[in-house]
Amino acid sequence: MGFTAFFQGLLGHDIGYLVATIILILLIALPVMLGVAMAVYADRKVWASMQLRRGPNVVGPFGLMQTFADALKLFLKETIIPSGANTGVFLIAPMITFTLALIAWAVIPFDAGLVLADINVGLLYLFAVSSLGVYGIIMSGWASNSKYPFLGGLRSAAQMVSYEVSIGFVIVCVVLYSSSFNLSDIVAAQKGMVLGIGNGNILNPLLFPMAIVFFISALAETNRPPFDLPEAEAELVAGYQVEYSSMAFALFFLGEYANVLLMCALSSILFLGGWLPPVNWAPLYVVPGFVWFMAKLFGMFFIFAWVKATVPRYRYDQLMRLGWKVFLPLSLAWVCVVSGWLVFTGHYG
Repeated sequence: MGFTAFFQGLLGHDIGYLVATIILILLIALPVMLGVAMAVYADRKVWASMQLRRGPNVVGPFGLMQTFADALKLFLKETIIPSGANTGVFLIAPMITFTLALIAWAVIPFDAGLVLADINVGLLYLFAVSSLGVYGIIMSGWASNSKYPFLGGLRSAAQMVSYEVSIGFVIVCVVLYSSSFNLSDIVAAQKGMVLGIGNGNILNPLLFPMAIVFFISALAETNRPPFDLPEAEAELVAGYQVEYSSMAFALFFLGEYANVLLMCALSSILFLGGWLPPVNWAPLYVVPGFVWFMAKLFGMFFIFAWVKATVPRYRYDQLMRLGWKVFLPLSLAWVCVVSGWLVFTGHYG
């Protein structure tokens, strides 16, 4: 509020508000895009370590500039549009995917009060944005005028819808426990005593099973292995993005990693205490909350990379069975468990 008021006093109410908002957006968007570039590098280094390889180690110190070299290569390439493609939809699709991946960060609290838009329905906002993400993939598959991208788009639509149902019930459990849709309030509800028994701000036993369901569903939601069926190279060549090149392909690629980082951030907020230290012990609060939040985010990203390096790809029927016959009834039953616990104990956040 003070930041915005400063610019309003300097430039007037309307222009000052606009300038302050743009600056805040850039303060979030630019580090996120830099984080995406570093996430690609970290992902490749984790895979290399687990497969006893070196990974990127030539461009820049320790290979740190490899991602930027790849981005420059893609930027300088020609964007080739298939002759039978719908040009407008073909070009808009990757823009939608990348834009939605960025605007979701508007409600992510990095620390107490350190958030662009601290809205009361932040969780619903994120759920709505993630639901829209499927449109970019469907549009790219249809507009490419090719069978393989079209099949990849259909696969992605079915996959994302299937696992969003489970994620919805997981979110209901978290909202019941915290009594709020505001992400900052959800973090605050995790502070102190765990179920009135143990001292800690992390891994609530009541919500732990839903944390596992959320993590696996996030893998499917972001098309990460072992659920990367929409872009399975064995049978679909590259799925919905097979006809894309140059920066259009880069936008899909960067959007996917931005979504992965978003899911890591959301996991730390919903289940790991966000910016709170692991236990409610005064000396640990000396460490800034932003540091705790980033440590949890990086820890979750390491697990994402770990899964990709070690778990083989599912068959499509296994993917659908897990979503509809395992996660859906389990998450629905856990809503009843959480509700019963809260009524029995009288605990409402």
